[in-house]
Amino acid sequence: EEIRPVKGLEWITALRSSQIRKLVDSGSLQLSLFDEQDLAEITDPAYPGERLVVCRNPMLAEERTRKRRELLEATEKELEKIAQATRRKKRPLKGKDKIALRVGKVINKFKVGKHFQVTIGEESFSYHRKEDNIAREKALDGIYVIRTSLPSENLTSEAAVTAYKQLSLVEQAFRCFKSIDLKVRPIHHRLERRVRAHVFLCMLAYYVEWHMRQLLAPILFDEDDPQGAQASRSSVVAPAQKSGSAKAKARRKRTKDNLPVHSFRTLLKDLGTICKNRVQPHFPAAPAFDKITLPTPVQHRALKLLRVRL
Repeated sequence: EEIRPVKGLEWITALRSSQIRKLVDSGSLQLSLFDEQDLAEITDPAYPGERLVVCRNPMLAEERTRKRRELLEATEKELEKIAQATRRKKRPLKGKDKIALRVGKVINKFKVGKHFQVTIGEESFSYHRKEDNIAREKALDGIYVIRTSLPSENLTSEAAVTAYKQLSLVEQAFRCFKSIDLKVRPIHHRLERRVRAHVFLCMLAYYVEWHMRQLLAPILFDEDDPQGAQASRSSVVAPAQKSGSAKAKARRKRTKDNLPVHSFRTLLKDLGTICKNRVQPHFPAAPAFDKITLPTPVQHRALKLLRVRL
């Protein structure tokens, strides 16, 4: 699939399983490369001027193999019930349409119909696994391919994988944008200029939130030691791990300073209790003055991290 080039814009994406299969069939991707390593960079004529970084995650491979096995077994169990229904002596299941309807429900439920060969007759039904198909799919378990337009001088293979894995941060941003915090919708505007302004302000708000999260990480459940988290992984291909400090926060629900750990939303709610009060003494000649509530230890720590002075 061709990605239209845009001047000044580079991209990182991933190939679909069908595209990975084509790389294997064409010989561009040799699965034997991953007998002793988990990352390799290849080229293919179908992707001129682009880099393909192939990764193999053993834990992901095991998970996919396990899930496929469970789905195949569950499908076989239900298909066997249909086969027995066609063979029972009392009121057997008959008719291609009726049998096909039952089979279709099973196939649609477990989504592994491509791995079964089914034969439906007027009074019979049989099935068996397509072992060759299963083996071909299993060979690609744990394999994924990162595709990028960036040259190696600007982005190493490891950095490309790391950047792609940060897609979860983009998903988090959209989640925050659409429903959790900013709630960009509904848009109570009709003019295009005002709609653009509304979305732009929401973008600015998320920009501020992102930087606040980075600064407040020590008292949030968020990761506050990215380097420590990265050091705990054997490679960039391995699943992400939390740092020791992040695990300790999640376990104890307390920070290193023995303060309660917050989510971003609960911390904002806590900070929202800080008030500026206008005080008017009872003495007629005494001037009014403003008094800000004394911050709690958590609020004081948050304001210090944000470099805010009251």
